Amino acid sequence: MSSSLKEVAARAGVSARTVSNVVNGSARVSAQTRQRVQEAIDELGYRPNLAARSLRAGRTGIIGLAIPELHSPYFGELAGLLVDEARRRSWTVIIDQTHGDAEAERRLLTGDGGRVMDGLIISPWALEAQDLATTAPSLPMVLLGERSPQGMADRVAVDNVAAADEATTHLLTLGRRRIAAIGLQPHLQNGTAEQRAEGYRRALRRAGVPPRPEWERAVGSLHRREGARAMAELLDGGTAPDAVFAFTDELALGAMHMAHTRGVRVPEELAIVGFDDIEDGRFSHPTLTTVSPDKRQIAARALQCLADRIYSPDNEVPASDLTIPHRLVVRGSTSGTQAH
Repeated sequence: MSSSLKEVAARAGVSARTVSNVVNGSARVSAQTRQRVQEAIDELGYRPNLAARSLRAGRTGIIGLAIPELHSPYFGELAGLLVDEARRRSWTVIIDQTHGDAEAERRLLTGDGGRVMDGLIISPWALEAQDLATTAPSLPMVLLGERSPQGMADRVAVDNVAAADEATTHLLTLGRRRIAAIGLQPHLQNGTAEQRAEGYRRALRRAGVPPRPEWERAVGSLHRREGARAMAELLDGGTAPDAVFAFTDELALGAMHMAHTRGVRVPEELAIVGFDDIEDGRFSHPTLTTVSPDKRQIAARALQCLADRIYSPDNEVPASDLTIPHRLVVRGSTSGTQAH
């Protein structure tokens, strides 16, 4: 049987009002107190009366999550973390797949179809920064990714330039100089590929290695087949690269598969680094060196930003622009070991 709010307050050593603030996502609670209250909620199995609370506040208790691809391992893992974090707030998440279509993204931003959701977390691929700034959202919103909202919404993102620089620098420290990049996407407006290409080129120039356009490969999607196709083109292009920085792990795994098919040894002849730290990369052979964004923190910070907007809609706090940390996880595809 679920415990009461007062019992949670007693267990955490705080007032009932503080527990209510934590449940409602109020920003007025310190991180230490919030953690203590959340631990008490978890220990006692407390579940707030969502229906009654929502009715009193004129809210539904439902938030939206719009991502480009449900079948993408990265977005799938991130969606799972967001749903878990939302459940801790007694929120229900409705997930929509946009396929990176501009009209689908615009429809969600403008709230066409009636107001069912209290807020929206969206990863836009098609809309440009100007579109995001001029399309006035009808509900609280948090953006995931690289498109700058120019102060009109909270944004949670990874520093792609720095991460790509770090990945490329790792390959350079291994003595690799013929480093290719797989993942440019000139047909999209989301900026991710542009930023990762910028970091890749920056690291090369700093090391005195001029970037070579013929070693920068565009892709139609971020999937394994495109990584394999791009790798085949690189191997057939004359002087083969001795390393590859792929802009996603899926592209990296496709490139690795093609290398094995062509008899190119990884990492002895070709070192490969990916991006995203999806589970598949931990079980490939060799295991995949990758840039690992803190996906759990992305989920937690995005939901906290959304809660701040939902429960304090009239506040004048400037929109947040949060950069989430990342780390380079070195595995077998560059080190020859299967560690990590």
